[in-house]
Amino acid sequence: MAITRVRSLYTAFESLAHELAKFGAVGAVNYVLDVGLFNLLLAEGLGNKPLTCKAIATVVAATSSYFMNRHWTWRHRARSGLAREYGLFIALSAVALVITLGCLAFGEYALDQDSLLARNIWGNVVGIGAAMVWRFWAFKRWVFLEAEPERTDDALHAALL
Repeated sequence: MAITRVRSLYTAFESLAHELAKFGAVGAVNYVLDVGLFNLLLAEGLGNKPLTCKAIATVVAATSSYFMNRHWTWRHRARSGLAREYGLFIALSAVALVITLGCLAFGEYALDQDSLLARNIWGNVVGIGAAMVWRFWAFKRWVFLEAEPERTDDALHAALL
C-alpha cells in the first residue's frame, strides 16, 4: 500500500524530479568550478578581495551552467533564442550573485570572520545554497519556458473566431 502511494506520488512529480536531479548534477559540476576558482583567486593575490573573487568565480560558473542546463536539464523546453535566454539567465544569476555575496559579506564584515574556512562556509555553503533555490525557480519560470501546445486546425480556427 505504501509503495503504491509512493509510486503514484512519483508519477505525479516525475518531470519535476527529473529536472531537479539534472539541475542538481549541473549544479554540482559548476559548484566545483565556482569553489575551485574562488579559492584559486584568493590564493593567487586577490585574498584581500573576497567579494571580487566570488563575483568572478560565479560569472564563470554561471556561463558554464547556462549551456549545461540548456542542452541537458531543460533541453525538452521551448527555445526562445540564445540572446533572450542567456541574457535572462545572466540577469537572474546576478540576483543569485547578490544573494551569495550578501551571505559572504555578512560573514566577512558583520561577523568579522575572514579565515579561508569562514569565507568558504559563508560564500560557498550558505550563499550558494540560498542562491540555488532562487536559480531553480527563476530559470524554470522565466528562462527555459514550457513549449506551447501544438494547435490543431480546429483549435486555430476557434482561436481566430
